[in-house]
Amino acid sequence: MSVDGDARTALAQQLRQLRDSHWPDLRVTQAQLSAAFRVSVPLISSWESTHTIKIPPLQRLEKYAAFFATRRSLSNGTARVLPLSEMTPEEAAEHQRLLDELTRLRKAALRFQAAGETAEAAPAQDAFREGPLHFADREPITIICSQVPENDRLKIPYSSPETPDYIELYKYSDLDSLFELHGHLRAANPRSLVTLRAPEDLRSDDLTTHLVLLGGVDYNQVTASMLARIELPVRQVADWVSEKGPYFEVNEGDDTRRHYPVTGGSGDNLRLLEDVAFFYRGVNPDNVERTLTICNGMYARGVYGAVRALTDERFRSRNAAYLRRRFGTAESYSILTRVRIEGPVVVTPDWTLDSVRLHEWSEPTHGD
Repeated sequence: MSVDGDARTALAQQLRQLRDSHWPDLRVTQAQLSAAFRVSVPLISSWESTHTIKIPPLQRLEKYAAFFATRRSLSNGTARVLPLSEMTPEEAAEHQRLLDELTRLRKAALRFQAAGETAEAAPAQDAFREGPLHFADREPITIICSQVPENDRLKIPYSSPETPDYIELYKYSDLDSLFELHGHLRAANPRSLVTLRAPEDLRSDDLTTHLVLLGGVDYNQVTASMLARIELPVRQVADWVSEKGPYFEVNEGDDTRRHYPVTGGSGDNLRLLEDVAFFYRGVNPDNVERTLTICNGMYARGVYGAVRALTDERFRSRNAAYLRRRFGTAESYSILTRVRIEGPVVVTPDWTLDSVRLHEWSEPTHGD
């Protein structure tokens, strides 16, 4: 497609055409897509508008491709998105064809989204806007970061509001991860409000935005609460008393496995050689039109590794592409991963390597 004004509307026109005439004898309504995608009808309408351009995120285009890949999306009078695992080879090929076309149109449209953005700058921006840390335009995002326990906080200089040099950020326990993630979210979602909260500072509307949780079940009560509400085969056990220490436990049928961090030395010479990190993405249980993302680890450097997997410019596109290939249109999925520590350095995990991934899980989208 040439770089001209048509690129602004081509994607919207294609989405409307899919709905109106993809199947000549069957017209799909916006209400049916709304039910299948679990989003509002006005949002579907905004993606089809050629007047006020609103470009859908890539994960929504994946749902479009899956929906229109098979007429079974409308079988039994219920609109739904079939998981890729249930598609025939012919349906899977049609899904890939549609996704390739919609992705191409989206990339062209993105070049015109921001005022003054040049065609040369667009490829760098695309890397931000195609991963799971990019959300629909102007939808609010809330980071809830784990916090240092109050008794430990009292030992940190300038952490008390009573001191003239009070630094509020000292109450957060995953500052490396927070610094990295906050900057990436702002860059990937320039039109969205990104709010930072500690669990002790939550407000009534925070939990119904796109939620991004940093930190484990011991220092982040919201992480503990959300994981307790989600049926996952992975559980974090903060056992800091026993000899082996804390671990992630995976339960699949009769098989139970524990994944421990790797340490060297003991006592004051204890060193972390490899942490275990957990990444989860699913529907926000308090607002089905928003998402829940969790970056977790047994130690702070595991949390940082989970974040860097999707922010490190050398790995974020590769890891995001792996998530799309592996989980397709799944609403909820997770990865348990190794995070290697080299001295003081956290090595970004490459999820395309089998040796890095400890466990993967996804929930089929049967209810869509």
